[in-house]
Amino acid sequence: MDDYFEIFELPRRLQVDLEDLQRRFYALSRLHHPDFHQLAGDKAQAASLERSALVNRAYRVLRDPFSRVAYVLGLEEGRGVDDGGAIKPQAPMDLLEEMLEVQEALEKAKAAGLESPAGQRMVQERQRLMDRQAGGETTIVERFVDWDRAVDEQADTRPLLVWFRQALAARAYVRTVLDDIDEALGEDREGHVAHRRN
Repeated sequence: MDDYFEIFELPRRLQVDLEDLQRRFYALSRLHHPDFHQLAGDKAQAASLERSALVNRAYRVLRDPFSRVAYVLGLEEGRGVDDGGAIKPQAPMDLLEEMLEVQEALEKAKAAGLESPAGQRMVQERQRLMDRQAGGETTIVERFVDWDRAVDEQADTRPLLVWFRQALAARAYVRTVLDDIDEALGEDREGHVAHRRN
């Protein structure tokens, strides 16, 4: 399995200088882009295409803070970004209960109509959950410094692994509920009309 950090010659840290990452990405893209290997043999062209795809995949993961932390968790747990079936922690029980109540309220709002008081409460609930999500994401990113310090000091990172797993599980669960609310309201997170799934 390729280590995305090694591809960019970066240390395995959660705090990443995004401008430096982008410069490295452009340099590697120029080096491996298939257009620059058109005169090479079929094997070299295929290798160039494969390496270019890997660089693109690695860049997409490392530039996003939440993909990056999920990727680091996977590396630390001995699985890759595409393994999917590995450890999937459950969101905390209190969050599950709260989101179940939100889902029930959403069903009532859909039945009563989105112009009803129940529907209007759902608009407020959506904003509350978006604020909660933003706060949770800020907290996750703020803990990157703790991870990097623990790695630098060769300290025990297991408590942080557990914390990040739980925080990402909670984030994913709230995002799912927000997606359901967005679909019911016909809006995306920026307030534009969403394309409904069929």
